[in-house]
Order: sequence, then C-alpha cells, then structure tokens
Amino acid sequence: MPANGQPRRARITRKLALVGTGAAVLALPLMGATTASAHTTTTATAATTAATVYPNNLDGWIRQSLSVMAQHGIPGSYDGIYRNVIRESSGNPNAINLWDSNAAKGTPSKGLLQVIDPTFAAYHVPGTVYDPYDPVANITAACNYAAARYGSIDNVFGAY
Repeated sequence: MPANGQPRRARITRKLALVGTGAAVLALPLMGATTASAHTTTTATAATTAATVYPNNLDGWIRQSLSVMAQHGIPGSYDGIYRNVIRESSGNPNAINLWDSNAAKGTPSKGLLQVIDPTFAAYHVPGTVYDPYDPVANITAACNYAAARYGSIDNVFGAY
C-alpha cells in the first residue's frame, strides 16, 4: 500500500478518470466552437434575410410585398400580382385614374394596383409606408383587400 493510504489500483483508476475527463473537457470547447459557429451562421443568415435589399423596380416591389404578405399570412403569388399590376397601371406606381366612377366621387384610384384611399386605409398592412403611391404599400394593401374579398389576388382577373 502506498504512503498516502490508498491502494495503488484505485490511484491509477482515478488518474485514468482524470485523463478521460480532461479529454472530455478538451473536446467540449471544440464541440462548443462548432455549435457556436453554427449558431453564428444561423444568426448571420437571419440578419442577412432581415436586411434583404430589393431592387427599386416592379420585380423588387412585388418580391418585397410578397415578403411582407408572408409575414402577415396574406395569400398571393408573384404571377397573380404581376398580372394585375400590368392590367391596372402598366407598372407605373404614380398612376392615377381621374375618369372612372371612383374619381367622379372624389376618390380616384391610385398606384400600381389602383387602390382608392378608403380601401387603402382599411387594408393597409403594418410594416409598410402609409402612402397609396408607395409601390410596396400599394401592392400589399391591394393584396390584403383581394384576399378578404376574393380569397387571393390570384383570383382577380378584372377590375376589382
């Protein structure tokens, strides 16, 4: 029996346990670094997604609107929006209709999807600018209205 009063076998076992624990401790930082890297990547991806910059054109406006719509559960597709925008305004965000029945009543249709002010006010979606001429706000409000009335902008094939 050694001088410390413990049998030799127990001391060797304890050393192996310490070595094993040491290896586990050494492995944990490596595993932790891998996990932290994965987390950092996820966070960076989320930040990139949140900071997506859309082009300032019809394609970008539709894609940005679809992103906002997805966040609010508003149905619609790129093709459905595009088809209606081309029919209503030919893609001009400053389009205004000064001759139809709405205009005769003092509320002309405005913007890409020709929304009148009361409809824009009722169906405006938070997270977009409160301006019926703003392309993203106009598309998103119009799609919100179309969803409430027709189920989706995809179901609109004429003046609405």
